[in-house]
Amino acid sequence: MPKTTISCSDTGYFSKLMCDYLAEKDTLASFYGNFPMLENFQKQITEKKNSFSAQSRAVLVQALHKQYATTDASEATLANIESLSNSNTFTVTTGHQLNLFTGPLYFLYKIFSVINLSEELKEKHPESHFVPVYWMATEDHDFDEINYFNLFGKKIAWNRESGGAVGELSTEGLSEVLKQFEAALGASNNAKKMTALFSEAYTKHTNLTEATRYLGNQLFSEYGLVIVDGNDALLKKAFVPFAKKELLEQLSHRIITETTTRLTALGYPEQVHPREINLFYLAEGIRERIIKKDGMYYVNDTDLSFTEAEILSKLDANPECFSPNALLRPLYQEVILPNLCYTGGGGELAYWFQLKDYFEAVEVPFPILLLRNSVLLLPTLLSEKLEKLEVSIDDLFLKQPDLRTKYTRQLSGIKIDFSEQKEFLKKQFEALHELAKKTDASFIGAVEAQEKKQINGLSNLEKRLLKAQKRNLAAALDRLTAIQDELFPKQSLQERTVNFSEYYLEYGDVLLQELKKELRPLDPNFTILSL
Repeated sequence: MPKTTISCSDTGYFSKLMCDYLAEKDTLASFYGNFPMLENFQKQITEKKNSFSAQSRAVLVQALHKQYATTDASEATLANIESLSNSNTFTVTTGHQLNLFTGPLYFLYKIFSVINLSEELKEKHPESHFVPVYWMATEDHDFDEINYFNLFGKKIAWNRESGGAVGELSTEGLSEVLKQFEAALGASNNAKKMTALFSEAYTKHTNLTEATRYLGNQLFSEYGLVIVDGNDALLKKAFVPFAKKELLEQLSHRIITETTTRLTALGYPEQVHPREINLFYLAEGIRERIIKKDGMYYVNDTDLSFTEAEILSKLDANPECFSPNALLRPLYQEVILPNLCYTGGGGELAYWFQLKDYFEAVEVPFPILLLRNSVLLLPTLLSEKLEKLEVSIDDLFLKQPDLRTKYTRQLSGIKIDFSEQKEFLKKQFEALHELAKKTDASFIGAVEAQEKKQINGLSNLEKRLLKAQKRNLAAALDRLTAIQDELFPKQSLQERTVNFSEYYLEYGDVLLQELKKELRPLDPNFTILSL
């Protein structure tokens, strides 16, 4: 499949923070560790190897074996789990919510980013081993963010009551969603494969965690992907010292607030607001913030309360009842994994930039931060239409009004640009300004007003001519914007809206094979992949 790239900054879809990061702006250097370049991983390997104990590895392997007990994992995945006992094995991690049927396309791009980076690191460092990890956001409680996916422009949703950690939600009711999915896909061989995959994942597993693990395992197990569920008592026991520090000292709030203040002073937004205690209390149907007031610990919106001694006792006895929020989850991940690099989208990496000073304070190595691959899938039919219209794919990244204006200028047999006339006028008025200065300075204001009036008049004429030409060329402009609407649904990136099943329906396993082949995780550019 032909591939081209465009810089992320030129797409207009990436934040200033991410564009400045990719450009390695000096002002951001203190907010991250090693920059994501192949030559920087040796230093990261050394840092992590020196800080990650054999005991931590043993706990991780034990927990993963338990999590995979009922999963038909591939030999590659099982071998990767076993390899984590070795001091020369490291992980490359991405995380994702438990979106119904993977959610938007970028789920695939995240996973292939860590798979391909692991392989690239193995070539560079053959003495070590690298395991691609997908961290499931099983403890998330934002059900409305994950209970649907988009298919052919329509929303297929799972409507039910929710509460607590989404990973523990029963899959009851998803058989009704399966019926909608099956009806939308049709009866082709690829449609049957997708329907069977959905059915097996969501109607034959009891909760959303198990369903999502099955789905990820089916799609990526041949590449040795290891799927981690952080909502695990054994893993959380390893995090107890850090959770205890959070409850007693509220260190994260102070340090992250200071870092965030420095970041916002540079003009970047605060991605996540730090709480005084960045932990939730987790129980059946409940995931609520822990609040400290007058020496007591309260669980928000419940009747639960603890003295200091009681909550510390609860933490030691039942660590699974404590859940890190968005700002503490990265620390939890780095404590229990021999991780070198976190791969995520711009919004995810933005809150990691708030955390480096805190990681240093608790003496945990800060991982390399890698912006995941971003991709536009360009079907051949649409590519051919663009060629006939003589429009570059890069132009489709323009906002639609700007795209229509540019194409109108391109198609018009007349020049719709009065820049030369405006420059001519400005030169004429320069002479009038000099004349006014030499004769009567009171005329300077009148000359300036007349100049502004004449320039505005030309601008209005230009706009009227452009508007008239747009009417004349309406059919061609509509053809172009229809293509843009298809590739950029609701003027958003395709990867943030469309589910992979739309493209699997057409291309089958070739879609996954080509993504695996073409994505280059350390290439900072946006990828356009022709199908």
